[in-house]
Amino acid sequence: MPAPIADAGELAALAARLGGADAIGVDTEFLRERTYYAQLCLLQLSAPQLAVCIDTLQLPDLAALRAPLGAPAVQKIMHAARQDLEVLWSVCGPVRNVFDTQTAAGLIGLPAQIGYGDLVSRLLGIQLHKGQTRTDWSRRPLSAAQLEYALDDVRHLLGLREQLLAKLAELGRVSWFEEEMRQTDALASFVIDPQQAWRRVRGLSDLDEGRQRLAQTLGAWRELRAMHADRPRGWILPDEALREIVLRVPRSAAALARISELPEGIATRSGPQLLELVSAAAIPDPAPPLPQRHRPEPEQLARVARLADLTRKAAQAQALAAEILATRKELEKIAAGDLTAAPLVGWRRAVIGEALLQAL
Repeated sequence: MPAPIADAGELAALAARLGGADAIGVDTEFLRERTYYAQLCLLQLSAPQLAVCIDTLQLPDLAALRAPLGAPAVQKIMHAARQDLEVLWSVCGPVRNVFDTQTAAGLIGLPAQIGYGDLVSRLLGIQLHKGQTRTDWSRRPLSAAQLEYALDDVRHLLGLREQLLAKLAELGRVSWFEEEMRQTDALASFVIDPQQAWRRVRGLSDLDEGRQRLAQTLGAWRELRAMHADRPRGWILPDEALREIVLRVPRSAAALARISELPEGIATRSGPQLLELVSAAAIPDPAPPLPQRHRPEPEQLARVARLADLTRKAAQAQALAAEILATRKELEKIAAGDLTAAPLVGWRRAVIGEALLQAL
């Protein structure tokens, strides 16, 4: 078992070798339970006749990999790529020309969220060991078993690509997959705008203007604090507490203390600042009444049910999981008149979108 690369010279030599490959398998091991920014602990790469680990804790400067990972001519094979792309973006820039094996698997009729091990078993007949799923990848040294497990995550990616491409071609769905990957490649940046961070908290989008202003202010305050301290957002202010502050608009320490969702330590440490933010939002006293939550009209529910039935039938005809064509949330948007939803554009429009529009 070769030791992980932890030397800048070795990394430069690897980068040069990868630059001549037509495809690279990529996977990461990272932690983010106690930090705002993901901590990249290990990077695994593969190419024909090659599978290596890079100890990113010993060798955090990955600038040498910017060229091969960012090269449009070199395809990067990944499984469920989104989180890996985000982690890699912060340390070596954008990854271009992605082949996501999970996306490809969904388009050939396998479960939409199929796991890597299950996919390797189904397509390659190889059973992977799962004994290291709870590994703390930040601890050193890593055992031979841990490194073997990590390398398995990239060893089979090139073989999966070959099998998946053949099945996509057989079904006439290569263009579908290419369209999906163009959307993945369009994720050029994972920078979060603190002024938009409040939108990740549920239940705030239908509030009055003053409360939305307060939600935006609190969300930005929390995001910037979390970034500066490199701690999870919830350690600064839990979602539930942020939501309740916006809904109740507390104007005193006593009112803030009555919010049970706000941990006592955070109330003690940040209470005065939170009250200042509430005051700055300039919400009338008393605050406007909260909007009434209305149940969907029977007609709306019937419309969504009709669209869902059409989607199920179309998915069955194509031997696909229905969520590949349209999710419940997307169908609700279409039923409400949103004609920009994903099922109405691209390859999905011909498969299901036109039928959905006719059903409306």
